[in-house]
Amino acid sequence: MSVYEDRGHTVLELRGEIDIVSAAEIGPVLDRVTGRAGLRLVIDLRPVEFFDCSGLRLLYRARARVLERGGQLHLVCTHPLTLRVFRVTGLARLLPPHPGLDEALARSEAASGSL
Repeated sequence: MSVYEDRGHTVLELRGEIDIVSAAEIGPVLDRVTGRAGLRLVIDLRPVEFFDCSGLRLLYRARARVLERGGQLHLVCTHPLTLRVFRVTGLARLLPPHPGLDEALARSEAASGSL
């Protein structure tokens, strides 16, 4: 997992498996990152190989925390099975996944009126 800044956005890149064990490690980092008001966050899941309901819980929590603080959250995901989980659970409607970081950042800029 890595957290970095890119074009005025905080990017949280998750890697490997997102399951109950890794969620326990990711949760505190995610809470720290999402604690800022007006945060523009992109969660990049492209390097994730496995994603279960623990990951869904993390994303729903991140979304709620970012929105209640007046921020924006965008998701990057390309893994077919993870995308299927998002569609089946309805997360794709609440947090539409983008195919790449550039697309997510562009969408965030358009939403904020910066383009």
